[in-house]
Amino acid sequence: MKLKKFEKNPIIAPIPENSWENLVTCNPGVVYDNGKFHMLYRAAGDDEKHVIRFGLAESEDGFNFRRVSSEPAFGPSLDGPDSGCVEDPRIVKLGDEFFVTYAYRPCAPGRYWTFPHDVVLLPECGKDAPAAYARNLGNTGLAMTRDFRSFRRLGRITSPVLDDRDVILFPEKIGENYVLLHRPKEYVGEKYGVEYPSIWVKFSKDILDWEDKESHLLLTGRKGTWEEKIGGSTPPLLTEDGWLMLYHGVGDGGLAEYKVGALLLDRENPLKILARTPEPILEPTEWYEKDGPYNGCVFPVGNVIKDGTLYVYYGAADKYVGVATCPVDELLTYLKNTINHK
Repeated sequence: MKLKKFEKNPIIAPIPENSWENLVTCNPGVVYDNGKFHMLYRAAGDDEKHVIRFGLAESEDGFNFRRVSSEPAFGPSLDGPDSGCVEDPRIVKLGDEFFVTYAYRPCAPGRYWTFPHDVVLLPECGKDAPAAYARNLGNTGLAMTRDFRSFRRLGRITSPVLDDRDVILFPEKIGENYVLLHRPKEYVGEKYGVEYPSIWVKFSKDILDWEDKESHLLLTGRKGTWEEKIGGSTPPLLTEDGWLMLYHGVGDGGLAEYKVGALLLDRENPLKILARTPEPILEPTEWYEKDGPYNGCVFPVGNVIKDGTLYVYYGAADKYVGVATCPVDELLTYLKNTINHK
């Protein structure tokens, strides 16, 4: 089974008149609320340091998005831990507030696509500088908003000594706990029982209190497949059959194409995988997915279920925004009829 790509993709593309988004517009977090789709998308201009911000776009139909402003909606702080860049917003609504988990660095990463794999710019600093700064690590922060016009930065929610991104909140509590997905790159080897960076789950009674909470392994990569290196993609969506969750996978040690699979998790125990797609349901095939800073990449960050349709919003080639859809019942049926390849 494959998701159906919108024939008018890309739905967001770089525009020359805005210097902060004239090179990259990708990796969109999307939420549907009060008759409107709200999108925060990752954006960057052609500056050498490659500072990354969020733009805001809105839509009534989920396909035709209009930019809300010619200015960024959210960007790096002036001198805080996220002063280098902000990336890959995942949005959930809890109560009256929207909570946004976002990756960040203390310094801008530079034009990473021109560097060796997994290399970013490093700052000049002394030997006593903390690892988060000296290594320009990717951490994750939490922000809160009610209108996507003004935001409150709530702080860091991952360890300062780990490269921990793909951090995603569940859109509601399970029992008395908030639930969080994360993907620390350093959690590999004999101590952790996995060969590749994997998806882990934490539980907490406070939405900002995660660092000392135990990490539980949810899903790890499979050697020699399209999903050796994996990470969570979009906030899980509750269905009548359980939590529907999308994740991304990359083969060849993280150098191959980015593709997308799906999981079905137990409603009450999200550590229990009920089903897993054995093959990708979304993969790069179109020009806008193969022509950019990362050729051959589809990277979902937002998803919505509306009127029985699943909308999946993804970054394409680290340059564009695309959307793909399917009847949610069709995907659930496919999952339930598929052998669990845990």
